[in-house]
Amino acid sequence: MISQPSRHCTVELQALPSRIGQVRRIVSAQLRYWHLDPLIDRAALGVTELLTNVHRHAQPDKTCTVEIELLLGRLTVSVHDHDPRLPEVQDADPFATCGRGLALVAAVSESWGARPQGDTGKVVWFTLPASAPAMSLCPPHVLAQLPGRTRSAEPFAPAELADGRGPGHAPARSAAVR
Repeated sequence: MISQPSRHCTVELQALPSRIGQVRRIVSAQLRYWHLDPLIDRAALGVTELLTNVHRHAQPDKTCTVEIELLLGRLTVSVHDHDPRLPEVQDADPFATCGRGLALVAAVSESWGARPQGDTGKVVWFTLPASAPAMSLCPPHVLAQLPGRTRSAEPFAPAELADGRGPGHAPARSAAVR
């Protein structure tokens, strides 16, 4: 007997700035439909960062596929593109305006990684726990101390925290399969 069936959604797009916003709204709406509202902010942030990486770095084109899947209490968000180069977490200068995308993904997710997809590119993914006890959030008093951060209905644990994770978050792990 399957007590919790799989839920799956796929969106194909060109990773252009206007399309990234549309996909963020699609992911948010899909999670609302699945009654996973507490995951919306972190999933939207993560997919935005992964799509921005495709827009900025992917070659030979910006075509990609976003997949979200809920299976056994775990939400997996993945982005497939045609560039075989695997991403790397960068040490960004504190005043840099870019270069923190994967660090943000690592900070808000339970786990993340990248793997080649044969001769057709790569997949970069992250997971979020969908069970109620595992969805603890960064307390508002921590967010209030971060420069340039605003409070939202559901705060996330930004990468700027000293240990790279918020209270209650499992350590983010990366995996690159070669």
